[in-house]
Amino acid sequence: MKFAKGYDDSAAYRKFIACRMISWAWKPFAKLSNAELYAIMKARQEVFIIEQQCLYTDLDNADQNSWHLLGTELDGDLVAYLRVLIPTEQRPEPAIGRVLIVSTRRGRGLGRTLLAEGMQRTQEQFPGQDILLSAQHHLEPLYQDLGFYRVSSPYLEDGIPHVDMRWSA
Repeated sequence: MKFAKGYDDSAAYRKFIACRMISWAWKPFAKLSNAELYAIMKARQEVFIIEQQCLYTDLDNADQNSWHLLGTELDGDLVAYLRVLIPTEQRPEPAIGRVLIVSTRRGRGLGRTLLAEGMQRTQEQFPGQDILLSAQHHLEPLYQDLGFYRVSSPYLEDGIPHVDMRWSA
């Protein structure tokens, strides 16, 4: 049975629909509402500190100089998020970080959709510039599928293996 072009089973169709029902907001820190900022901090704490059991200071003073991509469902719940650090003299390229999908929405292709949306917004905001990111090592194939390539050996960050990656404009 065909559900939509390119989707030949109900599981694939559910993934397709789940990603299409997300509303995306792209904002600098100063434009985030209190409710949006609270939802971001809550999701980051749940994913990075509680789930991944990493005790680190998430509030790193980088949010104020970043763009934030929020993916919300129709009910307004934040389900996907990433931030993009603006270029600096020390790092002249934008850098994607704090990429997350809330646990109840994983396995539906939303991570790939979030990254593709984030890359598009980053390219529009910073045209012609490469994009950097520090990827958890086990997610390297996902980033490679999106055109990133590894530029470092694996290293530990907060006890989790990571690799630095670059996407060339």
